[in-house]
Amino acid sequence: MIMAWVLLAVVVGSVLFHVFNPWWVTPLASNWKTMDDTLTITVVITGLFFVAINLFVVYALLRFRHRDGAPHAKAEPDNKKLERWLIGGTSVGVAALLAPGLLVYANYVNEPRDALLLEVVSQQWQWRYRLPGPDGKLGASDARFVSGANPFGLDPNDPRGQDDLLVLGNEVHLPVGKPVVVVARSHDVLHDFFVPQFRARMNTVPGQVSRFWFTPTVPGRYEALCAQLCGVGHPDMRGYVVVEEPAQYAAWQQGLVNFAVASKPVPAAIAASNPLVDKGRQLADSKGCVACHTIDGSPRVGPTWKGLYGKNETMADGSTEKVDEAYLRNFILDPQAKRVKGFQPVMPRLPLTDEEVSALVAYIQTLGGAPAAGEQKAQR
Repeated sequence: MIMAWVLLAVVVGSVLFHVFNPWWVTPLASNWKTMDDTLTITVVITGLFFVAINLFVVYALLRFRHRDGAPHAKAEPDNKKLERWLIGGTSVGVAALLAPGLLVYANYVNEPRDALLLEVVSQQWQWRYRLPGPDGKLGASDARFVSGANPFGLDPNDPRGQDDLLVLGNEVHLPVGKPVVVVARSHDVLHDFFVPQFRARMNTVPGQVSRFWFTPTVPGRYEALCAQLCGVGHPDMRGYVVVEEPAQYAAWQQGLVNFAVASKPVPAAIAASNPLVDKGRQLADSKGCVACHTIDGSPRVGPTWKGLYGKNETMADGSTEKVDEAYLRNFILDPQAKRVKGFQPVMPRLPLTDEEVSALVAYIQTLGGAPAAGEQKAQR
C-alpha cells in the first residue's frame, strides 16, 4: 500500500513540477524552433509513457495486494494479445520519437549555399575563431603547422588562407539574419561548441572537422559554452557570440587581422631589443594561458596579467607576496604550490623549458610594472 501511494505521489509531483517549474528552455534567438518542437514531442511522449506505466503499477499494487482469504492472481505466462499490443505501442512510440529528430537533423546538416563560414577552434580552455577573407574561402589547416606564431595551424603555402581573418580572443561577431555554417575543430581533446539561445551545438573531435549551421535572428551578446567535460578548466571554457546589424558587423570585421599580416615575423629591430617578449606572447596563446588570464584587466579564471608585475598579491592564507620575476617563475613551474585569494587552483603544470618560462615572464612584465633586469639588459 505504501509503495502504491509513493508512486502515485511521484507521478503527480513530476507532472506538477514540469507544468509549474521556473526552469525551462532559454529564449530562442535563431531559426531552430524545430529543435524546441522536437524536444516538446519527446517530453510529451516519454511523459505519457511515464505516467501510464507508473499508474498501471499503482493499480497492480492496489488490485493484487496480499489480503487474507483473497484469491491469488491467475498466472498467465503467455499472452499473445498483450504482447502484440505492447510491441505495437512501443514501435509507434519509438517511431514518433525518432522521426521528428531525423527530419530536423537532416536539415541541420544541409547547409545553405549563401551562408557565412565561421571556423571555431577549441583548445583547453579557450575558443578561437576564423572567418574567410575577400575570396570567401577558408585556407587549409593541419596540426603539424600549429605553433606559437600560428595557433590555427594554417598552411602557409596555401594562397586561399592568406586573407583569412583571425579572431584570437574568445568573442566573435555575426550579422543578424545571415545563415552561418560553423566549421569546428579541436587541438587537443573532445570539446563541444554550444550557444543555448541558438539551439545549435556540435562536438569538436581531435583530427575531425564537424559542421552545422544556424541563422541568428535576435541581436545580442550570447555566451558560448563547452558542453563536453574537457578537463579541470571545463566550467570556465566560455566565449561570446555577438549578433549585430550588418553595418556594425562590417565595421567590426574591418578591424580584424588576416593571416598574411599575423604571420609576418617580428621586425629585426624589435626582436634585437626585446627577444623574449614576442616569444612569450606566442607561448601565452599557444599554451592556452590567455584562456584563463586576460591582458585587459577583466576578470577570468585566473588573475589578469595587466598590471600584475610589481603588485602585492594576497594569498589564500592571508599572506601577501610581491609579484616579481622569482614569484612568476615559481608560479608558472609549480602553480599548485600556492593559491591566490579569490581564485581556484585549477592551473595545470605545463612542460616548459627554462627559456620558455623566461619568455612568459618577460611578456607578463610588459603588461604592467617595471621591466625585469633581464629585459633591461636586452634593451641596452
